[in-house]
Formats: sequence, structure tokens, C-alpha cells
Amino acid sequence: MIPIRDTHEGAAFAVRVQPRARKNAIVGELGDSLKLALTAPPIEGRANQACIEFLAELLKVPRSSVTITAGQTSRNKVVCIHGLTATEVADRLRARRTS
Repeated sequence: MIPIRDTHEGAAFAVRVQPRARKNAIVGELGDSLKLALTAPPIEGRANQACIEFLAELLKVPRSSVTITAGQTSRNKVVCIHGLTATEVADRLRARRTS
């Protein structure tokens, strides 16, 4: 499981985005990052928006609770989930991966 840390804003963790994929999905882990495949292209912030929407749906939180705190123009990003602890995020990710 990837490291998820509690911050004063919420739970933060690293993601690696693979844009222009066939479908939106978690495709595994890469080092300390959760690897995401997203259908959106990496232009005009579309992949960032798709990342936020995918994680919000996956973790069952509003889109406004998910922010990209680092890596706006990179495939490597740090996301923060406001209103959840690291333990809650880990539990929700674990539940989604086993279902």
C-alpha cells in the first residue's frame, strides 16, 4: 500500500497519471505512488480535472474535497483529500481494489 499521510488539510498521497488511456482505472503502484490511467489528454488541465473527478468518485467524496497540491503540469502529482484521514483513505482504496 502506498504511503498516505495526514496533513492539516486532510490526507495526502502521491499519484502517477497515465493520460490518454482506454479507461479510467487504478493500474497499480509505482514506487510510493498510486498509478492511475485516465482517458483525458494532458492538455489545458483536462487530465488534472479527470484525476480529481476519478478520485472523488472512487473515494466517495465531493469533487471540491480533492485538490492537486503539487505537480499540476507533471505526471507525478500529490493530491489532498479534505475531510478524510489517512486511515479512511487507505480503507476506501483497499475496499475498491478488492471489489
